[in-house]
Amino acid sequence: MADRKYTTFWDFYPYYLTEHSLPVNRTLHFIGTGIVIALFLIGLFTWHPILFVFIPIAGYGFAWVGHFFLEKNRPATFTYPLWSLGSDFVMFWHILTGQIGSKLEEAHKTIGR
Repeated sequence: MADRKYTTFWDFYPYYLTEHSLPVNRTLHFIGTGIVIALFLIGLFTWHPILFVFIPIAGYGFAWVGHFFLEKNRPATFTYPLWSLGSDFVMFWHILTGQIGSKLEEAHKTIGR
C-alpha cells in the first residue's frame, strides 16, 4: 500500500512498521536513532556544534543501509519525511520497551500483508 495517501501519523505508522520487517533493519534503525539521540544530547550539553552535523549522517546512514541493501525497499522518508522521522523514534521506543513484536503483528494485520 505504498501508493496509499496517509492523512494522520497513526495511520502511517503501521505502514512504516511493515517496511521494517527484517529484524536486522530494525536493529540498524535502533542503532542509528540511538546515536542521533546521543549526538543531540552530548552536543546540547557540551555545545560542540560539530556534533549536530553528524546527526543526519548517523540517522539516515544506518536506516538507508537497511532499506537499500537488506529490505530492498524505498525509505518512507522520501514520501513522508516528518512522519518517517517521528516513526523512527516511536519504533525506537517500541524496541526499547519490548513492544515491537506486538506492534509489528498489529501493523501487518492493519496493512494486510
